[in-house]
Amino acid sequence: MAPNGSVGFRDSPLEPGIFLDEDLGSDWYIYESTESAPHDDLFPDAIPECHPTISPQLYHTVMAPLSLAVLLALSFLVKRRRLHLSCWNGVPGLLSPGNLLEQDGQRAVAAAVLALLCSELCRLLLDPDPLPLLPHPRCHRAEFWKVLALLYFPALYLPLLACAGPRHRLGYAAGTLLAWGHCGAQVWHRAQCPLAPKIHQLYSLLSHVPALLSLSLLSLWYPAQLLRSLRNGDSPEPRISGKSYYRKYLKALLSKRDRKGSSVKIDESLGSRIRSYLLSYIYIPEEGFRIPLKLVVSVTVAVIAVYQVAVLLLVAVVPALRIIRAGMTKDVVVLLVQFGLVPSQGAAVPGDLEQELRTARHFLWALEVCYICSLVLCCLLTCAMLLRSLGMHRSNLRALYQGAVLDVFSKAHILRPSRESLVCWMAFSSFQAAFACLGLLIQQVIFFLCFVAFTFLVVIPLQLGTSSPLFGIIRNMWPFWLTLVVAVLVQHLLAHFQFLEQHSLQKEITNRRALYIVTFLLFPTNVMVGSMAAVWRMVISGLYNAVHFCRLDISLLHRGVETFDPGYRTYCHYLRVEVSQCHPLLKAFCFLLLQPGRPEPPAPPRDTQLEEGLQLMHPKPPAPGRARSRRIRARWWVAYTLLHNPSLTASRKTALTDPAANGAQLGVPRP
Repeated sequence: MAPNGSVGFRDSPLEPGIFLDEDLGSDWYIYESTESAPHDDLFPDAIPECHPTISPQLYHTVMAPLSLAVLLALSFLVKRRRLHLSCWNGVPGLLSPGNLLEQDGQRAVAAAVLALLCSELCRLLLDPDPLPLLPHPRCHRAEFWKVLALLYFPALYLPLLACAGPRHRLGYAAGTLLAWGHCGAQVWHRAQCPLAPKIHQLYSLLSHVPALLSLSLLSLWYPAQLLRSLRNGDSPEPRISGKSYYRKYLKALLSKRDRKGSSVKIDESLGSRIRSYLLSYIYIPEEGFRIPLKLVVSVTVAVIAVYQVAVLLLVAVVPALRIIRAGMTKDVVVLLVQFGLVPSQGAAVPGDLEQELRTARHFLWALEVCYICSLVLCCLLTCAMLLRSLGMHRSNLRALYQGAVLDVFSKAHILRPSRESLVCWMAFSSFQAAFACLGLLIQQVIFFLCFVAFTFLVVIPLQLGTSSPLFGIIRNMWPFWLTLVVAVLVQHLLAHFQFLEQHSLQKEITNRRALYIVTFLLFPTNVMVGSMAAVWRMVISGLYNAVHFCRLDISLLHRGVETFDPGYRTYCHYLRVEVSQCHPLLKAFCFLLLQPGRPEPPAPPRDTQLEEGLQLMHPKPPAPGRARSRRIRARWWVAYTLLHNPSLTASRKTALTDPAANGAQLGVPRP
């Protein structure tokens, strides 16, 4: 130690005779460094705590009782007219948050409310005050209050979705009041306190964007429905939900279309194949088919969850990298040069470390670029997989509607609801959001490491003109790589020209003795080739599973053990419930049965003077052609509906379960 109390690095080979006193040592703390003073806006602690006019506690204290009052008032609005007609003109009924098993539900409202709830859940996990109704919940049992908050927020936002159920002007008015109250409080809070010291100054604003968009949509939708109801009157709830969709589906299925595009194109260009492959990841709506409401909600919630996780990953890492880059000093560069993390230019004193300092900051900037690029790529891949799952779900539903169970499942299943199916159906949307979030985290780690490895092993050495360890390995091991390439090429050439003889209709193995000799001689070389193939198998399996982790319609396990995949098992049971309860042909058949029949014209008067035999032989008037065709078409619809209903397969006779007897597909399982 020096006499003045400073620490000297006299024996350092890089900086002999350099002393770091207390003033120089204080520069290690970037928060006290004068060089990083212009970057104080990057520190979350520099943001003062904001106290808005409408505090979160006041907001929840007002909106929670109001939501409960609206829920109770609307419960008396929903009538059950078959019970106690003299009491309250029908007993009160419970409000339902949308018909999730039907096709007539308000898709925009359901998606907006579930997106709002998902945003609140994502912020709830990081919020020290999970229940704003309580004064200071963070002091005691914060985990217990978070569990209660998981039940509080769904109950708070339930009336926003339930107000659309009665399809009454009072429900629309209540929904307008609640939507305007929630949206006004949120917008006023964000306007007064756009920045927050938690995690990052912009995290609070960015995380509230989905909630603000959802509340804005509800604030516009409910007033529009209220004005429409006041102008046209209340539309009574239909007896059969989604009857217009089921009729359109049946008409589109029974309509005659020209099969012009059924011919297979043999000479298809590479560009058209690439275009068709890319279009398979874009869901294009088709006439006569509508994605179920539950799946629309699931995809919406998954996208919101991916956005929330991406924002959290962005604001938690990128500002920290910028702080480190801004606070990088020459003394830090000395340590980086000593550890070999920054290439040295031969500088001996800190005053000559300008080039090393620029190089270190360039490395940190490269890390930031790699992180942002990997995060953007992961978000795009996750959204592409979610869109691809919509197309796969449509194909699976159509196959199950036709009874082709083996085209979807590996084993024959009876499409009936069960206890496990109902549990999986209820949890499907939540599972989709959770799998999407975890898949995004896994992809971010893998692709960030890949980007960093490529940047620091290939790009930066080419920029600096220095040698890369990767280039050195490739240069030193070129005989090994050349041997592997030559061995693979020789085996392919010998297999094509010497060991395979092609006849007119088939191919036969020839020169078997030479084949055995070459196999024995190339055994050690093929071991090396197999090692490279094993590494490639591990890489491609990890990338494939990481990219497809968010998809529940495919299993990441082998078909024999795919039942151990909880995501795929949930999806399979979800399909069973959807097909058994929402089969469009069965719904259309029920609608035809419940449709009121037309009154028949009175029968013509009978002549009582004729004998009884002549009365029996009296010919009936021929039915008009239009009525006859309509009757034939209706009977054909009923026959087609009953024939292709998989839920009736187990109730048929043994002779009718034969595919040749009833024209069913080969994929229909026998009971």
